[in-house]
Amino acid sequence: MSTTRRPLKSLGQNFLVDQNIIDKIIRSANIDPQDAVLEIGPGRGALTEHLAQRVGRLVLIEYDHALAASLAEHYQNDPRVTVVDADVLTVDLAKLLGETTSSWKLVANLPYNISSPVLFKLLENRALFSKMVLMLQREVGERLVALPGCSDYGVTTALLGLWFDMRREFIVPPGCFHPRPKVDSAVISFVPLTKPRVEVGSEETYRRVVKGAFAMRRKTLSNCLKATKLAAPEELNRLLDFCGIDGQRRGETLSMEEFAFLSRCLSEGHE
Repeated sequence: MSTTRRPLKSLGQNFLVDQNIIDKIIRSANIDPQDAVLEIGPGRGALTEHLAQRVGRLVLIEYDHALAASLAEHYQNDPRVTVVDADVLTVDLAKLLGETTSSWKLVANLPYNISSPVLFKLLENRALFSKMVLMLQREVGERLVALPGCSDYGVTTALLGLWFDMRREFIVPPGCFHPRPKVDSAVISFVPLTKPRVEVGSEETYRRVVKGAFAMRRKTLSNCLKATKLAAPEELNRLLDFCGIDGQRRGETLSMEEFAFLSRCLSEGHE
């Protein structure tokens, strides 16, 4: 399948054109003939063609109406392929993929401008997938796999790392796309965990602690967490002391285990 229509800058379209990268993505996803696969943002269908030849079920979500129509026409005689003309952020994934009891695999070349909201939507729907392979802006990918103490470590690391094993598979240079983006991309694999990596108590409290800790990176952890209003300042300082966490540290220095311990104390209270 192909189309000569120019990519739309407004949709952040950078179409993958390198066959070697396509092959590497498929290998990273461990595609099997019995697999049910969701592809987000198939675009002109360069990767889609190879997926359609290899899987038992393929669902495509494409936001660009013209490209969705072209894909639907191309696969109209293939009952294994379904094209959804929609914004993935508005799609009920559980309803869409609930047709089968098997876990889905996900492959996506995410537009840079929606990568964060899509990641958090996938986090909410993690039970649907056995594996996800996402191409992201390299900066976003580096944050996902960062370790505590480095500048890349942040909210996405601590929130998605709670529920996924994440690994950087490889870097994709700008020349593999049309048009060429200004930065490198990274392919990251995500394998959902059956239970959270660490016990956090209330997940909502954990999210608020993590987001609060990184809300003002130049400020101390104590000052950042006071703004969350999860506890009175005096109680918050007491809990930090109980957890053995110096309130003068910065959020990026805390391990996931430290965030989890503090979250449990805030969720359950501790005398």
